[in-house]
Amino acid sequence: MTDTHVDAVAAEIATEQLHLDRVHAELAKAGKRADLVAVDGLSRGRTDRTGDVRDEEMSGLFERDALVYNAARRMAHLENQYEGLVFGRLDLDHGDGDGDGDGDDATDREVRYIGRLGVRDDEYEPLVIDWRAPAASPFYRATPGDNHGVIRRRVLRCRGEQVIGVEDDLMVPEAPDDMVVVGDGALLAALTRSRGQQMRDIVATIQSHQDEAIRATDRGITEISGGPGTGKTVVALHRAAYLLYANRRRYESGGILVIGPSSAYTAYIERVLPSLGEDSVTLRSLGDVVDVITAVRHDAPEVAAIKGSLQMRTVLKRLASRAVPGAPTSLRAMVGGLPVHLDERTLDDVRRRALRDRTRNQATKYVRELLAEAAWRQVREGDRDEFLDAFDESLAVDEFVAQWWPQVDPREALLWLADTELAYEVGRSVLSQGDAAALAHAARETLELGTWSVSDVALVDDLSVRVGQVEEAEPEERSFYEIEELDGVEELRAMGSAITAPEVAHSLTPTSARERLLHGTVGRSGEYAHVLVDEAQDLSPMQWRMIGRRGRRASWTVVGDVAQASWPDLAEADLAREEAYGTQPRQAFHMTTNYRNAQEIFDYARDVILPIVPDADIPDAVRETGVRPTEVTFGDAIDTSRPDVGTVAAQALDALAQEVEGSIAVITPQRHAAAVLQLDGSHDGRVVVIDPLSTKGLEWDATLVVDPDAIVQESPGGARVLYVVLTRAAHRMSVLRPTD
Repeated sequence: MTDTHVDAVAAEIATEQLHLDRVHAELAKAGKRADLVAVDGLSRGRTDRTGDVRDEEMSGLFERDALVYNAARRMAHLENQYEGLVFGRLDLDHGDGDGDGDGDDATDREVRYIGRLGVRDDEYEPLVIDWRAPAASPFYRATPGDNHGVIRRRVLRCRGEQVIGVEDDLMVPEAPDDMVVVGDGALLAALTRSRGQQMRDIVATIQSHQDEAIRATDRGITEISGGPGTGKTVVALHRAAYLLYANRRRYESGGILVIGPSSAYTAYIERVLPSLGEDSVTLRSLGDVVDVITAVRHDAPEVAAIKGSLQMRTVLKRLASRAVPGAPTSLRAMVGGLPVHLDERTLDDVRRRALRDRTRNQATKYVRELLAEAAWRQVREGDRDEFLDAFDESLAVDEFVAQWWPQVDPREALLWLADTELAYEVGRSVLSQGDAAALAHAARETLELGTWSVSDVALVDDLSVRVGQVEEAEPEERSFYEIEELDGVEELRAMGSAITAPEVAHSLTPTSARERLLHGTVGRSGEYAHVLVDEAQDLSPMQWRMIGRRGRRASWTVVGDVAQASWPDLAEADLAREEAYGTQPRQAFHMTTNYRNAQEIFDYARDVILPIVPDADIPDAVRETGVRPTEVTFGDAIDTSRPDVGTVAAQALDALAQEVEGSIAVITPQRHAAAVLQLDGSHDGRVVVIDPLSTKGLEWDATLVVDPDAIVQESPGGARVLYVVLTRAAHRMSVLRPTD
């Protein structure tokens, strides 16, 4: 690089610095204005008046709270955008329309700066245009073949308030004489940078085909497909930010739900939307869609396949309608001096009638009415109304109903499956005995561990719809006590004091593990205005049903790649997905360029997946490093002539840490986890040890893949999951295999 060129680049950076300084000065003014609004808000609502001015005072308090809230939100918004506020510049040609677009006449040019939010000066002239605004679209849509009037597109790299570099893309055959073009292109520069612990936004380097998906109409279902590394996830997140900008009233009030495969994924993406100016989006992993449950544990693949199948609908329907384990099978009581005996057959009939058009938790009052009618049909002696009143006031009936028809927590109902005989009963003709036994074993494991599995969450959600929300019992008020003889047992009848029904005696003994499992109360599932689903190919049918309940009236953005699927029965999942979608219109966008992986890494992964999935969606990698993945062998219990897996992994990791400056993942199957776990956090915190399924949607500068064959054996989806694992590295990959 010549001294002249260096000086020219420095001059361009200095020019951009002047504009950035002006923007930050305006930003500081905006912050002061927000402070003044907050102060003004705090002064509102104060009054020395009393009495008849109460409504006026409350109005002032409301106005105060609204002003303070909005001022605080504005300040937080400004603070979030401070880093990397201005990232782009457009030089446009507004010439005489001769079509050459060369911008030779500087007076016909317009300069637009693009950033994370719009900033105007005191004369209301734009200093920065919000990246989502229509005026910013040429920054993303312009290509040399269709330049949208753009001569030069520039990306600014900033650190805090300092411009540290610029990268240009020229959109015309030749730059005007007075225009400097710097660098090798913004996209290539971005692709070669190191990854961090969290996903970066791509707002400065969005490509034209990605922008089309981001700005597509918000009606119906938008599906974004493509192979590994094509930017599907980050495009979908930018789409969520765009929708909030374009139709804020709808999507901020109705909410946007983003669902990903794991808690590691949500932690990885959590800063993307705030960095784009949006913090009103709900992020959930599949393990915490239901509010009171946080699940990270995975069932064995064969158990997960049972729990995720549509066959579970029948199992859960039967489970929700059966008697509570350990509940009495008949009612014997003296009511108004008359003996009442309702046998099991009669009680079963009452249960069926109660559940005909009600959930069981909503049917408690109705059940009591049906029991009273059944008892009256049996005795038919004396005055009917007097008998029904006596039945309603009977403490013996209170106790029976509390035990026979308690409010049922859907999580508790799922734990009933720990009884193998019950699992056989509700799985009859739907599940094999082996599958029913596996469900029972999994439920007992849940009780032992005190943690739910990710697959359990969709089942709890389904049961919560079937049994209804737990309703608190209203205490009965009584006025005096009397003692009544009941079959030789004295019944204390409380009439007038608040005596609540006795606690339900369940057949399963409460433990600390059970208390953890049943902490909190399962509420009704909320609905959203927009639902974004990433790694959609992994969702089981039951998980599609769970998400569908939250998006009945929503528009959707759905991201996936069939070749990376870990759910084995894709046809069954498609049925559930179509049910969740409903009849809404569809639009599809396909990403074909792999921006993440170096060509050498992706070639290795491609050779693994094509024999298994011949029609896999194989994108084109755009970058080469000249370094192929390395393979290293380790010894095992049979072959002790080679170092063990822990030793070999540490050595391979040291080599990777020398080659890359950024993040590194050690991806290991369960069988080797204990041997490599000590590597987590090593090399100044750059290293994470992670299981294969949790790598979905994540990326690192380098990866160390331990025992690919074991990953295939342990993972649902087998080689498809290995394909995911092998496409997580941007720059370097090493693979450890046991000796043959």
